[in-house]
Amino acid sequence: MADWQEAFAEIKRGTDEILVEEELIEKLKTNEPLTIKAGFDPTAPDLHLGHTVLLNKMRAFQDLGHKIVFLIGDFTGMIGDPSGKNVTRKPLSKEQILANAETYKEQVFKILDPVKTQIRFNSEWMEDLGAAGMIRLASRQTVARMLEREDFKKRFANGQPIAIHEFLYPLAQGWDSVALESDVELGGTDQRFNLLMGRELQKEEGQKPQCVLMMPLLEGLDGVQKMSKSLNNYIGITDAPNDMFGKVMSISDELMWRYYDLLSFKPIAAIEDLKQSVANGANPRDVKIELAKEIIARFHDDAAAEAAHQDFITRFQKNAIPDDMPELDVALGDDGIMLGNLLLAAQLVASTSEAMRMVKQGAVKIDGEKVADPKLKMTEAGTAVYQVGKRKFAKVTLA
Repeated sequence: MADWQEAFAEIKRGTDEILVEEELIEKLKTNEPLTIKAGFDPTAPDLHLGHTVLLNKMRAFQDLGHKIVFLIGDFTGMIGDPSGKNVTRKPLSKEQILANAETYKEQVFKILDPVKTQIRFNSEWMEDLGAAGMIRLASRQTVARMLEREDFKKRFANGQPIAIHEFLYPLAQGWDSVALESDVELGGTDQRFNLLMGRELQKEEGQKPQCVLMMPLLEGLDGVQKMSKSLNNYIGITDAPNDMFGKVMSISDELMWRYYDLLSFKPIAAIEDLKQSVANGANPRDVKIELAKEIIARFHDDAAAEAAHQDFITRFQKNAIPDDMPELDVALGDDGIMLGNLLLAAQLVASTSEAMRMVKQGAVKIDGEKVADPKLKMTEAGTAVYQVGKRKFAKVTLA
């Protein structure tokens, strides 16, 4: 195993907070394999790069020789994690949970070593706990303690409902740590309360309390809000290579370094060298290309990464129009069709308001010519190539 100082430097990379650092250092100094736990509730079938921030950190621990437990919250997923939510989450059915869990198992091994990874389901011990055990577990915390959680506190102050079962979620997550006797638990910054609950319950059970390592929430492509499918600012790990490449290239130069810190497997020194090269005049675009290829190779392969790079050069750097764009017919109607409605019909935008916004930003082109009028109405039949942003094209025939 690595020297504890080198190991700690790698573990601390990109983290937001470690509780308690001194305790983690003492654990590392023993040079014994630690049990590292991170739980994922399979509430959706696909993972995006925001989810992989924790997976990458798990891989770092794995490479340092520690025991990794990828915990699938098939039991807690039926409760619904209330973290950061201002409304009660709708619990999923057992069937939905299990279907999503299967896709998670396939996807995580694009990062984690399948031979060295233990996959567990928390229903193993939570179902055995039973109703009486759950009541005993609930008796360990007070309503006042639960209302210390920021999201619960806000909802209570605003008169928004808090369902009783939501109070059980932190307790169930904490009990997972007891069942696994975890040494370290990983989670996002929005999980602080839940993660610390594990420490409390472990102490009560006579176990050595786990250390808590919190990772920041990865910003989405907009660089403002956290990566989320509902906000459509995400890069899915099952996205096609060309889509991945284009999305990475669309992020700002400043956000690029954030992605390097949280998503890249390059050594810290190598990333610092890249930062210095840009400071010395290197083009940030070339550094961003390197990041895009690394991410694509991880979730696809090197050949796909290189092909996506060449496609990017052809399509964007040479301002070429792709050959494989969707083709569709749109009814012109007696009075013509507004450009926003046309772009929506072509699935180039999610709404007409987005279409107007993109026109105002100069991001809409017809046959390569930029559109300036957001209220443009199409009144003539014919075929043209419509483009939104750098990556979305459609050949539309108006008739």
